Amino acid sequence: MSKRARIRIVVVDDHRMVCEGLVALIRGFDDLDLVGRAASGEEAIALCAEQKPDVVLMDLVMPGMSGVEAIGHIRDCCPETQIVALTSYHDEQRVQAALQAGAIGYLLKDASVEELVGAIRAAYEGRPTLAWQAAQALIQGAKQVSSTHEYHLTERELEVLALMVEGLTNRQIANVLEISRYTVNAHVSSILARLGVSSRTEAVALAIQNKLVP
Repeated sequence: MSKRARIRIVVVDDHRMVCEGLVALIRGFDDLDLVGRAASGEEAIALCAEQKPDVVLMDLVMPGMSGVEAIGHIRDCCPETQIVALTSYHDEQRVQAALQAGAIGYLLKDASVEELVGAIRAAYEGRPTLAWQAAQALIQGAKQVSSTHEYHLTERELEVLALMVEGLTNRQIANVLEISRYTVNAHVSSILARLGVSSRTEAVALAIQNKLVP
């Protein structure tokens, strides 16, 4: 059996002890490879432009440029790099901001080793991960504005949304439904527009809250 691909990771956090802890954790797994660390958003952008990591663990609250701003810049210059927000805060505003900026995951700093490593591997595969507290914040926000809204999703869009809820990537959805990846991308874009959200993670949270799919 072939070895798991090594996932190249950058850690971004201005707290030295937190950063050291994450570095030690990463070095404890054979499939994880630390390629750099940064203590600010500006440093993170420069480092990612140089290293092109697979996954970035991004603190959101740092001196100078915020983690949310850095996420947006990194996604612009390194579109293949996936970013997991790793923070102590889980209010709806911060969760929304991080996801809208391009983060694929949102975890709290008290997450277990298994949760953190699982989120890194999921991000590498293009699958979103949300701390339950962050999901709850999104759901509560969705309740306030859309509990009685009709979304008018097509039958095919509901099929795609159901597979999104299961955690499948666009490529996997294309294989399951036997359609092109381009078509899946178009369906996902339409779903986000109809639901009034800006990310797959928000769409999944809204679908679960409103029972849009089985």
